[in-house]
Amino acid sequence: MERLLTLSLRYRFFTVVALLLVIVSGVWSLTNLTIDAVPDLTPVQVQILTRSPALGPIEVEQFITFPIETALSGIPGLQEVRSVSRYGLSAVTAIFEEHLDLYFVRQLVNERLTLATEHIPAAYGRPMMGPLSTGLGEVYQFTLTGMGHSPMFLRTLLEWDIGRRLRAVPGVVEVNIWGGETKQFQVVVEPSKLLAFNLTLKTVFDALAQNNALAGGGYIEHEREQYLIKGEAMASTITDLGQIVVSHGPGGVPIFIRDLGEVKEGAALRIGAATRMGEGETVIGMVQMLAGANAQQVVKRVKERVQEIQATLPPGVVIEPYYDRTLFVSKVINTVRNNLLEGGLLVIAILFSFLGDIRAGFIVALAIPLSMLMAFTGMYHAGISGNLMSLGAIDFGLLVDGSVVMIDNILRRLGNVTRQTKEEKLATIQEAAREVLRPIVFAVGIIIVVYLPILSLIGLEGKMFRPMAMTVIFALAASLFFAVAGVPVLSYWFARARPNHEETWLIRRLRRLYRPWLAISLNRPAMVVIPGILLFILSLALGFRLGIEFVPRLEEGDMAIQVWRLPSVSLTESVETALGVERALRQFPEVVQVVTRTGSPEVATDVMGVDMSDVFVILKPRNEWTTTTSKEALIEKFKTAVLAAVPGVGLSFTQPIEMRFNELIAGTRSDLAIKIFGEDLEVLRHQGDGVARALEQVPGAADVKVEQVTGVPRIRIIVDRDQIGRYGLSARDVLGIIEAARVGQTVGTVFQGQRRFDLIVRLSDETSAGPIALGNILIPTAHGELVPLSRVATIEVDEGPAQVSRENIQRRLVVEANIRGRDLGSFVTEAQQVIRDRVTLPPGYYLEWSGQFKHLQEAAQRLAVVVPITLLLIIAILSVIFGTIRPALLIFLNVPLALSGGILALWIRDLPLSISAVIGCVALFGIAVLNGVVLVSRIQRLETDGLPTRDAVAQGAMDRLRPVLMTALVASLGFLPMAIATSMGAEVQRPLATVVIGGLLTSTALTLFIIPALYGSVCRSNKQPSIPHQSHTSTTSI
Repeated sequence: MERLLTLSLRYRFFTVVALLLVIVSGVWSLTNLTIDAVPDLTPVQVQILTRSPALGPIEVEQFITFPIETALSGIPGLQEVRSVSRYGLSAVTAIFEEHLDLYFVRQLVNERLTLATEHIPAAYGRPMMGPLSTGLGEVYQFTLTGMGHSPMFLRTLLEWDIGRRLRAVPGVVEVNIWGGETKQFQVVVEPSKLLAFNLTLKTVFDALAQNNALAGGGYIEHEREQYLIKGEAMASTITDLGQIVVSHGPGGVPIFIRDLGEVKEGAALRIGAATRMGEGETVIGMVQMLAGANAQQVVKRVKERVQEIQATLPPGVVIEPYYDRTLFVSKVINTVRNNLLEGGLLVIAILFSFLGDIRAGFIVALAIPLSMLMAFTGMYHAGISGNLMSLGAIDFGLLVDGSVVMIDNILRRLGNVTRQTKEEKLATIQEAAREVLRPIVFAVGIIIVVYLPILSLIGLEGKMFRPMAMTVIFALAASLFFAVAGVPVLSYWFARARPNHEETWLIRRLRRLYRPWLAISLNRPAMVVIPGILLFILSLALGFRLGIEFVPRLEEGDMAIQVWRLPSVSLTESVETALGVERALRQFPEVVQVVTRTGSPEVATDVMGVDMSDVFVILKPRNEWTTTTSKEALIEKFKTAVLAAVPGVGLSFTQPIEMRFNELIAGTRSDLAIKIFGEDLEVLRHQGDGVARALEQVPGAADVKVEQVTGVPRIRIIVDRDQIGRYGLSARDVLGIIEAARVGQTVGTVFQGQRRFDLIVRLSDETSAGPIALGNILIPTAHGELVPLSRVATIEVDEGPAQVSRENIQRRLVVEANIRGRDLGSFVTEAQQVIRDRVTLPPGYYLEWSGQFKHLQEAAQRLAVVVPITLLLIIAILSVIFGTIRPALLIFLNVPLALSGGILALWIRDLPLSISAVIGCVALFGIAVLNGVVLVSRIQRLETDGLPTRDAVAQGAMDRLRPVLMTALVASLGFLPMAIATSMGAEVQRPLATVVIGGLLTSTALTLFIIPALYGSVCRSNKQPSIPHQSHTSTTSI
């Protein structure tokens, strides 16, 4: 560092150029920095999705899910495997260690899927990996409406035109579709007509496959040119399909496809729907962003492309966005920007008040933008996004502290000389800077060191707080560089020597107030020591009464309501229910828009049955609410209105991003999840009901829900092997008829330009109107007879599973709940006791507590290691600074008293103890010991100069009053806007800022009164301290 100081003063022009380059680099990095509201907490994971319309949940689990889970086992770095098997759909989620590269992981999974596919029958579907996106990937959602246009037309337009053009936008990985109807070309066969013509379904399948094809005949050379030979027999219209010949009747009369039933454009069986504002069904497009892309830039490009697309759409068709995450990001970033700006202005005001020199104040103030720009450069190259967490712990007071020390000592030394040449001024500045160089390095070093253990955090809390720690370290390192290299050079050109470096009126008044109280603490140490001890004991008592939570809930401004019904409900009924919910909600003046997604989308990244819906409620800003000003009260009013309009539904209230994160991280959507593991689904359901009943008795429990795993009505058609043998049939003959009855069999593809649609053969709707109608389906035998299905199979109506959920190759059921009106920690403690008392699980069954509580436990275990390491590092550095343990331990007393202030501040503001607050405590520890170093080092310097210990303590305390107060004020006021802000995102920063401000208040009192009172008995020594200090007239911070 001394060499850096010497070179910067010797080559002043190049130093300024270097600072300008820092500015350019920082501005460029800032403009290219990924900006988001919160860090992406999504684990390194891969989803494997498989569609199989012919299979139920148990069969999906048996034939698809289990082979995939087995194939994934043993992949290096695999931590967890979760899966959901529902009717027609398998979704397997593989979660890996966070240090692994997502692209590498997907390659490993793809290799294993090749093995799994060998064990999955081809007719049951092909596993595909989900989009390369994350929990923050759903950046833009819109509805497609068009008066006079059918849902099939709108979905086709979205799928083949709008979706394709949006996927071409850089950064967009998928455009998922909800609602509408998937277009098919359907041949709906009448069984009676098959009977009349003595034909079978297989004959129809073969005819369509053989008459809907292309052929290539190579090429010929003709008249010195080459002609390609191409045979065309592709059907592209309903007329083409209807004219395909199936067979010939008596006299060679052709039997066409149109003679056997109806050829039409029909809709595939739906597994989801979408509605809007209670007005009817719509089609939803959800733009998913590529993992690691810049959300602001991607959404900007998407909006530009949407405008281009809108101009080309048919008349009356409109793209209406209802969710744009950049609006939320902008509000949160505005909160961060305002907090930093206000904090910076407060810090600068304190600097001018204490320094009393405008030029010096401006030089020091430059440390703030330059440090931030250098931090932005570091963030860009480290891949850290600018968000609420990464920028939420930057305190401008800390960034200017080193520069304050440097400029203050330079002004003091310049003020001691009346007239100087340029060379003499340069030498004076260099000598003044050299005097405080080591103290500055130690001061910044202590703060950096306390953040280093945070870099060891892993898991969810690591994703949240590691970027914050790295950003603070970048900014502090930059501030150190500016203090050492920039301030001396700028002081040479702009600093003005002021004789005797007079103090401001504010400092003189503070000294007069402090002197008598200092005398009391020196004469009667017990009067300050005993209150300090009592304060610490009181804070410990209050600390045990604080609530506990993982992290404060980030208010997103909008709501997401999960609606669930009985598993037996039909999609049509679910749509009617969703419309009723929307009509009830749109009556509230706070509601801007309501959009509902029911069931699963085309790419089933969000696995839901038709009995479940996600209702997105877009709200006005809170200052425009009229029904109530409290979100909790608004939720209750929403709930009352919905249940009055649509009785019997279950409701769970959360937020869009929060819901998605909960689902991706823990496999559930609520704050708390209780997972019950076991084999039998009925036993799991019974135990889940018992846990839910017990949980509902705990105060604070809201939206308690049991995962619905049973209760789906089904018609089972069990092939009678004796009967099919008697009629010369195979099981495949019977099963083929069952498939054709409703789902149909795909026999080809119909192309219309770039669009392609499945060609399906199925029986008429009358054949699948109910169990009796199904039993009457006629099946042709090998002997030319026709037998009803009921004669060769047993038809039963019963209830079956709705879904099968698994975790680490074990079946499990989840009981979910949200928590309102109390903290997470106390709620879980009480809930665990209640469930232990009321629920007894059978042998082989066990439960786990998951959701945010699980992450809270994991974070607490890691912080139990990180915090002691931080404290040991502080003691070690203090011992190095002073060369002995006694002054180190005396200064270390700042830590518990600072902690006392932090706990008291949380209690006064009724804030629970969260991981954010604990991280604030870690940051506080470093700041708190600085003032102790300032004071004790000064006292030791005076002792070395020959003053008696008592006089040295009194003189040192008075000398260091200004730097101690300045350090505490700039550090605390830098956090003040974060502590009192109420705008969006402020709740996440509030606990950290509150702890730091409260802790600095008490630790400053300790520094000014308790350390002087105890120094004589603890640290009496006339030895030379291990670091150099200024003369007794210095008023610098260190």
